[in-house]
Amino acid sequence: MLNDKVILITGGTGSFGHQFVKYILGNYSPRKVIVYSRDEYKQFIMENEYKANPQYSKLRFFIGDIRDEARLRLAMRNVDYVIHAAALKQVPACEYNPNEAIKTNINGAVNIINAALETGVKKVIALSTDKAVNPINLYGGTKLVSDKLFCAANAYSGADGTRFAVVRYGNVAGSRGSVIPFFQDIIDNGGTKLPITDYRMTRFWISLEDGVKLVIRALESARGGETFISKIPSFRITDLANAMLPGCKMTEVGIREGEKLHEIMITREDSMHTYEYDEHYIIYPNYNWWGEKELIPGGTLVEAEFEYSSGNNKEWLTIEKIRELLKKL
Repeated sequence: MLNDKVILITGGTGSFGHQFVKYILGNYSPRKVIVYSRDEYKQFIMENEYKANPQYSKLRFFIGDIRDEARLRLAMRNVDYVIHAAALKQVPACEYNPNEAIKTNINGAVNIINAALETGVKKVIALSTDKAVNPINLYGGTKLVSDKLFCAANAYSGADGTRFAVVRYGNVAGSRGSVIPFFQDIIDNGGTKLPITDYRMTRFWISLEDGVKLVIRALESARGGETFISKIPSFRITDLANAMLPGCKMTEVGIREGEKLHEIMITREDSMHTYEYDEHYIIYPNYNWWGEKELIPGGTLVEAEFEYSSGNNKEWLTIEKIRELLKKL
């Protein structure tokens, strides 16, 4: 599907962008991959990393901000697919700088939609987060609005116009600012005690590669307005601590502002529009322009009041399995 296609990724120098570009160049033969971001130094570093790649000549680095619609329109000329990964993601930073979070996460989404519609992009896949589900912080609130904007944008694209869909997952294992590097830093500095926000806390486990594969699946099958969610295992934070530092002491320090006890991907309210597939779930849009003929084959409607949470998951990682997965990070 991606062979001989032009793909643009916003926020392309981030953790996801690195993995996405690596996966695309390793598994497909695109005509061009455009890395769109605002940090020239990160682009310089990333470009040097790929100079030895046989497909390096297909990479393009575009300085630009998603707040700048004119720049986006220029970058999207002759682009087939857009992956939208750019966002202000740090919860405390968004709380302290709410206007900046709105300008990037909401206004930026509007700019991407407008630019894609005007330039004739075939599909746009926007990355979401579990924090957009029943949001309790500004970051989650802005991403909820962003998700709604991308799903609703299909109403303006016409029968043969741009298709917009959303991919949702939680914190990626080992990503910057997540719990694994936080624990590892304590361990590397000789610590024997790990702080636990709440002994009951659970999280989903997803790797960067799993996140990329979910985006590819959405690119291949989305018809417009869907939210794709992977089936992934859960783990207990206390088990993660024991896997990283066996027999360690743990201190419960309390849940931080804007933090949840469990990650929630699908609410009970969404269950009426959620279908289960072999490896993922899809929440379908609830708009008058959408009909059942748009259902992707192979799915089954979930039971009433179904909820997909890291706390009620069917699949759990043991301490031993967590250790195996940590070695791959």
